[in-house]
Amino acid sequence: MSTVTVRNLDESVKQALRERAAGHGVSMEQEIRDALARDVRNGPGRRPKASLEEIMRLSRKPDRPFDFEQAQDEVWDYLYKSDKPR
Repeated sequence: MSTVTVRNLDESVKQALRERAAGHGVSMEQEIRDALARDVRNGPGRRPKASLEEIMRLSRKPDRPFDFEQAQDEVWDYLYKSDKPR
């Protein structure tokens, strides 16, 4: 195994990785390894496939009521961001 050091990483990116790692129940280091591996496997311009866990999470009843307009806006924001070239 090799080691890579990333310098000048934007603080907001680091915080987002930390939060995403916590949501997945893994370390930030593991989350970064997973993200890099997904990106390399998917290649440029390809969308990653959802995991079974992610699909099942969508089918559960929400714990509290939510704003449908906000949810729709978030979906469109996500779709728009994922279509942008890197």
